[in-house]
Amino acid sequence: MSESASIPELSEQTRGWLRYIWRKSTTPDDWTEQGTPRDWWDRDSTAPMCSYPRFDLGETSYILPVVADMTPAWREVYTRIADELVGRHTTFWAAIDWLTMIGHDPDQANYPPEWQVVLPDRLRGRYDAPGWVANGVEPWGLQPDPIGADGNLFFRGFFNLLLSVYKSVSGDDKWEQPFAVTGYGGRRFDWTHGDIAGFLHDQWAERPQGMHCENTKIWPFCLSAAGLGLQLYDKVSNTRLHGVYDQWLEYAQRNYLVKNSAGDLSMFPMYYDPLEDEICSFPDPFVAYAALVATPYILPQAPKFGAWLYEQAAHKLGWSNPKVPVLDIIHDPRFLVIGLLISRELGDNLTESRLREAVHLRSDPRWFGDTGQTPGNQFGYWFGLDAPWPRGQQSALLMVCETGEPGSWCRAFNTPNRSKFDEPTVTGIDYPAVDVLSAFNDEQALHLKIAPGLPERRGSSTTFRVSQLPATSNLDVRCDGQSYPHWRVIDANQIEVDTNIEKHEFRIVSCGQPKRKSVGASVTTAASENRIYVPETSGSCACC
Repeated sequence: MSESASIPELSEQTRGWLRYIWRKSTTPDDWTEQGTPRDWWDRDSTAPMCSYPRFDLGETSYILPVVADMTPAWREVYTRIADELVGRHTTFWAAIDWLTMIGHDPDQANYPPEWQVVLPDRLRGRYDAPGWVANGVEPWGLQPDPIGADGNLFFRGFFNLLLSVYKSVSGDDKWEQPFAVTGYGGRRFDWTHGDIAGFLHDQWAERPQGMHCENTKIWPFCLSAAGLGLQLYDKVSNTRLHGVYDQWLEYAQRNYLVKNSAGDLSMFPMYYDPLEDEICSFPDPFVAYAALVATPYILPQAPKFGAWLYEQAAHKLGWSNPKVPVLDIIHDPRFLVIGLLISRELGDNLTESRLREAVHLRSDPRWFGDTGQTPGNQFGYWFGLDAPWPRGQQSALLMVCETGEPGSWCRAFNTPNRSKFDEPTVTGIDYPAVDVLSAFNDEQALHLKIAPGLPERRGSSTTFRVSQLPATSNLDVRCDGQSYPHWRVIDANQIEVDTNIEKHEFRIVSCGQPKRKSVGASVTTAASENRIYVPETSGSCACC
């Protein structure tokens, strides 16, 4: 057994997906009024509600806090990806619906049949479809700022969630400084992350029934995502803003949710229109889909209620019954993938196994990309589509199901590992030429495992740095189990290591420093605690 056999390690598929989203996020493209995002940004999934490229930005970020907790001693690539995603979310194309869908949709009478099912029966033919934001309609009129508007909650709510992911992964305050967001007519509006979080809180406190996404629809899906962003912001910023979500959830359960005489779910809204006083839901058993879409965001905030919604949905759709086949009733893989994510998160092994089989029959996993003479070092899911790139939103959600361990999703938003910012950290990795499989501080040492990321670079020389060491005197550096001399001191807390691009395991111990011990337990429930490390008050150093 290798020294680092018990250290969390990124899978080959996860590393392939990270290479792709690194390429996707760091390749320049033009999201301004004069440009167009590259084709690999998903503008097609779950139409008409989510078929905007900003949903790809948000869902691409979901894996980042999970992998950052798996390799807490190496985060620079995750930080760069998150930063590029945030930067695009400030642009014209991120807010294109709010900036171009002015007034009511002139095509209301011509919606396709699959859109009609998400419209109230009595309003069909004279009502805006979900996804048509209708900036400019009553009661608010035209509002040029996509964040500071009365409607458009799903823009700022998901943006705050993305910003909170960035801060959780990076530990820095870059986006707490003023930045410009593109508004209607080319205007620019200055915001900070804290301003957005505070605006969400204050507006929500004034509107207990919830804020509008499209004018004039209130979505539990978007509100729960906004709440999750506030919860994570509180965790990483020591604020207390999330209480407005708890209050809204109580309101929603009293006013939007209906149970039958047996106590089972009979109605849950896709959305509620307070002006029309109309709840759009689905008849039993398809109400399960309305509940499912919000559950990944509800579960980390309200574990008992989120688990109940999932159990109701799994029962109504027959997913938890081994005698009933898993059917693809709605031809959108999002719902099966959400079911897989939640069943895995809650440890529902039977349902997870059934959904995993169903998802993998449809997901069409592929290795792709061309790196010199060796094709195929990037990974994604095509879902049977004839497209040059993996479908962004569904691939991103499915990769969360394939990464980490059960409970990882909820832990990322409840107990983010903040101690990692003060522990020894690996920087300067030549990514993606060098892959990082693991990077973790345990009670003994910093463990780092690397491998070639680009086959054509295999064997070439490279370096990396380790910073935030307690001291650079009396270091014990080992590579592949042997004492390793090829490193040098940069300053009192940082070293640089020379190596080559091959598979290696490094172990770096600061001799003379007290041991660290694990507190808490790594468990697999929604309310689980992270493993964090604190110095012992006594004891010998880790290498003695």
